[in-house]
Amino acid sequence: MSCIDRHFFSANLTPNLSRSGSISAACSIVGLNGNRREMWRNAAKQAICGRNLMGFGQNSGFHGKIMDFGLGRRLITGFYELSSSREEDVGRKGFERILIPSDHVKGYASVAEAVSATDTEEDVASVDEIKDLLEEMCREEKKSLGLGQQKQPKMVGGMGQGKYHLLRRRQVKIETEAWEQAAKEYKELLEDMCEQKLAPNLPFMKSLFLGWFEPLRDCIVKEQELCQLGKNRGAYAPYFDVLPADMMAVITMHKLMGLLMTGGENGCARVVHAACQIGEAIEHEARIHRFLQRTKKKTERGKSADAEDVNAEAKQQERLRKKVTNLMKKQKLLQVRRIVKEQDDVKPWGQDNQAKVGSRLIELLMQTAFIQPPVDQTADGTFDIRPAFRHSLKTVSKDTQNTGKRYGVIECDPLVRQGLERTARHMVIPYMPMLVPPVGWTGYDKGAYLFLPSYVMRTHGSRQQREAVKRAPQTQLQPVFEALDTLGNTKWRVNKRVLSVVDRIWTSGGRLADLVDRDDVPLPEEPDTEDEAEIRRWRWKLKAAKKENSERHSQRCDIELKLAVARKMKDEEGFYYPHNLDFRGRAYPMHPYLNHLGSDLCRGILEFAEGRPLGESGLLWLKIHIANLYAGGVDKLSYDGRVAFTENHLDDIFDSADRPLEGKRWWLGAEDPFQCLATCINLSEALRSSSPETTISHVPVHQDGSCNGLQHYAALGRDKLGAAAVNLVAGEKPADVYSGIASRVLEIMRRDAAKDPETEPNALRARLLINQVDRKLVKQTVMTSVYGVTYIGARDQIKRRLKERSAITDDAELFGASCYAAKVTLMALGEMFEAARSIMSWLGDCAKVIASENNAVRWTTPLGLPVVQPYRKIGRHLIKTSLQILTLQRETDKVMVKRQRTAFPPNFVHSLDGSHMMMTAIACKRAGLNFAGVHDSYWTHASDVDQMNRILREKFVELYETPILENLLEGFQQSFPTLSFPPLPERGDFDLREVLESAYFFN
Repeated sequence: MSCIDRHFFSANLTPNLSRSGSISAACSIVGLNGNRREMWRNAAKQAICGRNLMGFGQNSGFHGKIMDFGLGRRLITGFYELSSSREEDVGRKGFERILIPSDHVKGYASVAEAVSATDTEEDVASVDEIKDLLEEMCREEKKSLGLGQQKQPKMVGGMGQGKYHLLRRRQVKIETEAWEQAAKEYKELLEDMCEQKLAPNLPFMKSLFLGWFEPLRDCIVKEQELCQLGKNRGAYAPYFDVLPADMMAVITMHKLMGLLMTGGENGCARVVHAACQIGEAIEHEARIHRFLQRTKKKTERGKSADAEDVNAEAKQQERLRKKVTNLMKKQKLLQVRRIVKEQDDVKPWGQDNQAKVGSRLIELLMQTAFIQPPVDQTADGTFDIRPAFRHSLKTVSKDTQNTGKRYGVIECDPLVRQGLERTARHMVIPYMPMLVPPVGWTGYDKGAYLFLPSYVMRTHGSRQQREAVKRAPQTQLQPVFEALDTLGNTKWRVNKRVLSVVDRIWTSGGRLADLVDRDDVPLPEEPDTEDEAEIRRWRWKLKAAKKENSERHSQRCDIELKLAVARKMKDEEGFYYPHNLDFRGRAYPMHPYLNHLGSDLCRGILEFAEGRPLGESGLLWLKIHIANLYAGGVDKLSYDGRVAFTENHLDDIFDSADRPLEGKRWWLGAEDPFQCLATCINLSEALRSSSPETTISHVPVHQDGSCNGLQHYAALGRDKLGAAAVNLVAGEKPADVYSGIASRVLEIMRRDAAKDPETEPNALRARLLINQVDRKLVKQTVMTSVYGVTYIGARDQIKRRLKERSAITDDAELFGASCYAAKVTLMALGEMFEAARSIMSWLGDCAKVIASENNAVRWTTPLGLPVVQPYRKIGRHLIKTSLQILTLQRETDKVMVKRQRTAFPPNFVHSLDGSHMMMTAIACKRAGLNFAGVHDSYWTHASDVDQMNRILREKFVELYETPILENLLEGFQQSFPTLSFPPLPERGDFDLREVLESAYFFN
């Protein structure tokens, strides 16, 4: 902060904060003592140096929280923040925020309590301390500037120290403001939903209902039993068993919480008002319930009788029932109630009886509903279970008289409101690309973003997986952390030329280069006819058009999000994507929209921020890359064939680069058009240069595995036949496993077609399909074979391909042909990848042994990452009322045996391909290469492809030279010593080192 900025900041901040009491609260929380000045001096030094004020390193992890503490003070990820009320230019020198360590917080329950704990003297002292801090920061900044002029600047994060700290300040601002804005928007949404009495639909409320539902339902059941036995003489008794207990419980919770969340700060509602509303809702629901039960019986009788015996009244009741159920689905409750009331002959309850029923239900809820704060929020760390609701009396005094009127209110515990606010802070974490390199990972929640809460693994609520990662020693996880840091430290930038082309296409309506049409499909007009068949066809067309428009809307939103991020980042010199893992150990960027794992649009817009000279090999790889991106069979040629393809289309490439939308638009014919365009631009620039090899290239060149899952199975089983099919063995051109399987399928079908149809039922089907068999027909089934695709799954995949071609019009013939083709495809796969099938079966058998004893399958990847399969049975309870459908569910202790078994083979292979990618990333970093990975697709600069190819082959051999299956079995036996596992499958004698010589292993 410059001296001028300091004076402005001090002058504007001090009076406001003094009046609000916020400064005093902040300073009382910090707990300043006699060494205040020294503490501020140290804080200022650390702030100027860009270190956080807690004294922790950048790797420290902390759970972020945002709390509004009045003007200029917020709690952000463990810090109290003092900020000016005006927006400062992020490029200015100095600091716009002062962060006070939250480890000094005394633990006040609320802002009011914190502020009230201060007095006027402390206010004055605190303002003086803030001035001291600002002066100290000004002096430290001058000192640091003076030192910077005398000495050579140090490099931080690959850039000069001053530049790094400038970007870091901007990054802090981006993270804090983005999260504050997201939390604010979510909080406004919560308030809006509360005002509309929709609070019961919020996730936090549903989690409360989960704990309250069963006790309340059981109490209602007991009360109903007493009513039925005549032992309950309460005035509400005749009306208390008109609905099932679970429906009454849901309505009571739903209605009461809807009222309470509109009742001010702590949530309260008048007892009479709440009781009447609940009683009225119960009466309406009972009427609907009676109607549905009555019409259901009549419908069943109508179905059992002959059509001519069905009387008009039964038909009318059936029509009414259908109308009511449709209106309930559309939440048109007033119309439902009007229709049902006309059909009901039961005398209305009256407001008195409604109030009595409602009062009793409120009473039961108060007796059974409890809430508990997190243990770390209680004073002594003990459990503090308290009633969720309480009854009290309030007095309203009249202005003209001294008398007052007392009335009863129901209040919810403040923890309920606080819980809602907590969800507002944690529901949305707006991860954006970072302007500085991410913080290095050192623990489960320590790394990546500076302030936003970051977790090394996406556990999706799986407690077992989260605990397994937390328990693992840091030394064991170090290779994983290093790999994630490597991926996160790759610097990207926006390709402005490609972005401008995208913007032009999008502005003119989309429709090109796989961009969705910005206009909706026109809805078909309703035909003016009474022909039922014609009306039915119109309805189907209308439904299809609406579905298409809904999908287009989703795609448009997705594109707008990606383009918004691209436009925001386009003027940045570079940015970074922090990475974390899924539970299997595959790495993903934490920012969800514009990243290199995304579509061709994302990949075409992004490029490496660092450029490197092409060199002779780089120029060659750029030509190969264009052919790969154009695809359409070109990517299956030899490298020489791909280079020839590119050289034969140089005029098209130059035209695409110069006039992407005005010219011949050759690039639009590519399978990945935007990436193809980016490469055309770079290649054109190189070829027009007097020295093509010295042209700087930012384009990432990809090397992709050949059906990578089967490559891993072939290596595990040392399978020669499988290895040759997926390019683990050197060849003159790349082996295409899909074409290989298609050839084998065709061979089997020709053999069957030659047989007599009278003795061989599949002969006719084989003759029907012979002309349809190609690589596209079998590709999806081959790809998903490593994921354990079933016969039914394969049949449906092939059926879709045949339907696309309209080759077989009759549905019965299409189904029979699909069944036959799926059977033959799986047979061909079994023959070509026999070892893969045996390993897959062995993995499934091991998982079944473990899961049958109610254990989750767990293993450790070759890089040391512990993996626990999360598939557990969900206890689900569904209650339907006209008010809402409430699904109460919780994860049980029982594992899903079938899911544990079927998911283990693909999950295990994914953990291996993740290990291979991370091993390659680490080695590339150490060799000085820029590296990015998309599971089985590895990216680097064109000039470095040869070196990356050597590294990724060496790491694949290194990975599979370890006894992976033996280690897995040993791990199972140690984890489950009482279980007996099947013996290891037999393996072949394929020499892994042949991979080192295979040019098309990754290509």
